[in-house]
Amino acid sequence: MGAKEIIESGKAYLGIEFGSTRIKGVVTDEAGKVLAMGGFGWENSLRDGIWTYSEKEIFAGLKTCYVEVAKDIESKYGVKVKRFAGIGISAMMHGYLAFDENNSLLVPFRTWRNTITGEAAEKLTKEFDYNIPQRWSISHLYQAMLNKEEHVKDIAFFTTLAGFVHWKLTGRKVLGVGDASGMFPIDIATGNFDEKMIAKFDELAKETALTKGLKELLPEVLSAGENAGTLTAEGAALLDESGLLEAGIPLCPPEGDAGTGMVATNSVKVRTGNISAGTSVFAMVVLEKELSKVYPEIDLVTTPDGALVGMVHCNNCTSEINNWVKIFKEFCDLCGITPDMNNLYTKLYSVSISGEPNCGGVMLYNYLSGEPVTGFEKGALVLARTAENNFSLANLMRSNLYSAMATLKIGLDLMLKEEGVKVDEMYGHGGYFKTKGVGTTVAAAAINAPVSVMETASEGGAWGIALLAAYMDKKDSMSLSEYLSDVIFKDAKCEKCEPDAENVEGFDEYIERYKKGLAIERTAVEVL
Repeated sequence: MGAKEIIESGKAYLGIEFGSTRIKGVVTDEAGKVLAMGGFGWENSLRDGIWTYSEKEIFAGLKTCYVEVAKDIESKYGVKVKRFAGIGISAMMHGYLAFDENNSLLVPFRTWRNTITGEAAEKLTKEFDYNIPQRWSISHLYQAMLNKEEHVKDIAFFTTLAGFVHWKLTGRKVLGVGDASGMFPIDIATGNFDEKMIAKFDELAKETALTKGLKELLPEVLSAGENAGTLTAEGAALLDESGLLEAGIPLCPPEGDAGTGMVATNSVKVRTGNISAGTSVFAMVVLEKELSKVYPEIDLVTTPDGALVGMVHCNNCTSEINNWVKIFKEFCDLCGITPDMNNLYTKLYSVSISGEPNCGGVMLYNYLSGEPVTGFEKGALVLARTAENNFSLANLMRSNLYSAMATLKIGLDLMLKEEGVKVDEMYGHGGYFKTKGVGTTVAAAAINAPVSVMETASEGGAWGIALLAAYMDKKDSMSLSEYLSDVIFKDAKCEKCEPDAENVEGFDEYIERYKKGLAIERTAVEVL
């Protein structure tokens, strides 16, 4: 079938992901080929000290995104879409959406970006002997309980953004296991929320206003490929105000952006992982076994089919590189040259490869904001060197690229060196990897493992959740990793970079100096 026939016959798949700055929709065929796209830009708001998106914004954004997808389909194929073979909803993970018995939102949505749950996260980590980050949903719930907030006594259900939108489309209070693992710890043996930790939480809750046991409040956990309900008439009207979209379309379990990122980079198999590097950076590694102890630097989440994942998330990555590129553009302007910005980025990234493996001693700290992995609540931007160091353009740019990966490497080294976690291959995506052969070279040196960038790396999470919707039709015949490797990525082209021993040694030398130099960064934060 051609694309038009696939869409007309209702055999295409729709994925919609709510990112922090954009809601994106992607339509694919069963092989993962993108047939149409649409989107809607939005921004979170700081209201009464809380980073949030209003309920009105959430569903206005959903509708606008769908309108843009439908327009793209009609303009390309002359088809007014009425049906899909499957739909998937994804969103940024964590956060807090709490509802009462009447399904009314009790307080404005508290996103992952809020850092107001430090007391709760610390107490739960200690009680569970399991790292509970501030952005997790259970941290938000427990902090509200500790704060004696008025709404706590009325809570009947809480969920994530993806879970909320899915519930409104299907009537089902469910969550994919990957997204669920950012609400509350998952027992890998059962694929469900950890019962022992639920019991511990219920003990803590006895002294608070919470009236229900935690198990009653949490959504049902589902694994990739399971049917998570069908689009109701009300849900169809909520998604498509034109009234053309039919009810009865199956939906896959709603997932978080970390899970859809793993799917979109074919990194759900044990001993694989992915690095997402843009404004912020995070890396995920699918583990063979539990870690030996709790690391505050490492979050434990799962793949969409329930495998344990170690995740390191850092707030700062490419922003300071962008600032240096702007400086070089200003110099070009001063010289009467008007550079093409893409070409300027390519040249500056590329020259870094000719720098020394240890950057010649040139050190950079790119902390525009705080960095929890290294214990910074606030950041400062520092360039440090001695008179003996080789301060060249190549070393400066190489240090910029190293600094963007440095904090991530500190966290990953806990897994790869201290815990002995094995990685066969990592997949990179994001702007950091745009210049061929540069980001992959640095990342491979940072983790001492092969790093690949696939031609589909830019498709993103909306494509990932569309693939999970399509996987519902394949679940009985193959695992998720088999589906991705044998069907979706079978003929995918990729740029693969093996770690170079000299570069690995150079980055290790850089990172030791970097860790010692954090004292400089701390002083800069205090003084500046």
